[in-house]
Amino acid sequence: MDKNIQEKIDKWLNGNYDEATKNGIKKMQAENPDELADAFYKNLEFGTGGLRGIMGIGTNRMNKYTVGMATQGYANYLKQSFGNDVRVAIAHDSRNNSRDFAVITANVFAANGIKVYLFEALRPTPELSFAIRHYKCKGGVVCTASHNPKEYNGYKAYWDDGAQLVPPHDKNVIAEVEKIASVDDVQWNGGEANITIIGKETDEKYLDMVQGLSVYPDVCKAQHDLKIVYTPIHGTGITMVPAALSRYGFDNVHVVKEQSEPNGNFPTVAYPNPEEKETMSIGLQQAAALDADILLGTDPDSDRVGIGVKNNKGEWILMNGNQTALLAFNYMIEARKAKGIARANDMVIKTIVTTDMIDVIAKQNEVHCYNVLTGFKWISSLIKEKEGKENYIIGGEESFGLMIGDEIRDKDAVSAVTIICEMAAYEKNKGRTLFDKLVDLYVQYGFYKESLISITKKGMNGAAEISAMMEQYRSNPPKAIDGVQVMQVLDYKLHIGRNIVNATSWEINLPTSDVLQFVLADGTKISARPSGTEPKIKFYFSVNTKLASAADFDATEKMLDDKIARIEKEMGLRE
Repeated sequence: MDKNIQEKIDKWLNGNYDEATKNGIKKMQAENPDELADAFYKNLEFGTGGLRGIMGIGTNRMNKYTVGMATQGYANYLKQSFGNDVRVAIAHDSRNNSRDFAVITANVFAANGIKVYLFEALRPTPELSFAIRHYKCKGGVVCTASHNPKEYNGYKAYWDDGAQLVPPHDKNVIAEVEKIASVDDVQWNGGEANITIIGKETDEKYLDMVQGLSVYPDVCKAQHDLKIVYTPIHGTGITMVPAALSRYGFDNVHVVKEQSEPNGNFPTVAYPNPEEKETMSIGLQQAAALDADILLGTDPDSDRVGIGVKNNKGEWILMNGNQTALLAFNYMIEARKAKGIARANDMVIKTIVTTDMIDVIAKQNEVHCYNVLTGFKWISSLIKEKEGKENYIIGGEESFGLMIGDEIRDKDAVSAVTIICEMAAYEKNKGRTLFDKLVDLYVQYGFYKESLISITKKGMNGAAEISAMMEQYRSNPPKAIDGVQVMQVLDYKLHIGRNIVNATSWEINLPTSDVLQFVLADGTKISARPSGTEPKIKFYFSVNTKLASAADFDATEKMLDDKIARIEKEMGLRE
């Protein structure tokens, strides 16, 4: 056993930890030393939004001690930043141990003299963001691991604007957490009087906000019987989504019974992720059986939404996150313009790996479109920077996240579901479907097709393997891909963009992120990005061409799919 790892293990065996934890360590020592090493080889770190990891014993696991120590460090930083008059809001999802982690978090904050607003039971992550702003808090925490497998849990930390931590606060919180050398440094209890339980009143204010986002409430009323199938995938969506749809006037909502009960074991799915066809399969079957108009699914903490529609052959398909985003962005731009409520300073925000088709739509509609790093904290940061100068309408990213309006500062599947249903109602009012609208947009603006491959590298060596892959691409970028010349290399870690053809370069004025993008002569874009929350490296592919007419959709889509497949194979990412 590595000396540093053994020192950490001994600290837990001899420290002020409960007997169940110590016995668990001893059992791993005897039966699974490799697992023990993985549990202690590093401290669980704040990534793009806080803690996230497998639940269990050890410094590299989500447990009451790592949660308590993180909270103590965060509490210390909040008090350094704002003095003694600090409020925080705390929520949690349906995962195993989430309530326990939320209560521990509340108790530690409260013991440090911080006023805590703790939700009475599970609630969507976006409602936590809303509550921070509503109660004028200086920070907040939601205990969730989003769409990760059931073994995971997490701890997302928020700042006073209702957004997740950005520099310098994220690094500063990590520094304070690292100063907590022992569980004995944590104030575990003694401040219970500082905790206020919140629930229904906050729900109503949040639902008022969601309802206020509607552009065409009259269309929703006209299409009140739009046949909607919805699955919360055993998560928090059941607490808010049906109520939000009711507020919009939709009264023909069918909740997938098998997935309606919150359950941290997610018994009907392998991954509680609405991006996955397997996860949405029960909903797809029900939508087909009911001849529904639309299917929607939200992940356990209700910040991501997946949608299913009938295609031009009458087959039920899942739209990818880019398609959902471009439909939503276009609707908010187009509908506001048609209704006469668009402003000259309207802006939309997307991430650098989200379809460039949104940039094209925004430009042709004379709406400012900004590109930021992956993560809604960067969208929120830009909103904050532009407040009073430009009018934020919608933001989103390809990973099934949308943020409509600026009263929250994180992705919100509850409001996304309602607006997507309004979009479906708007098209149905004209005798059309969302798929029809999607194809029309391709004809109008160009057919952009995207694909994503994630490669998982687990364990102690995983991070090193991913780092080596990125370094190889950085030091030896491809000169051509699929027979097409690489024109530009964009390196967001080194802040340099390079034009390979004319040997010019420029500065990329965004925060540092380990992302590489290759832009080809035909407009193809390939992005490589290690995940900030999972042991994965993600490759994003975007290809495009003109679509002459809706009748050419199938043949053109096949051509683009074939091109992506060739690129993936050439890069060694597909057999």
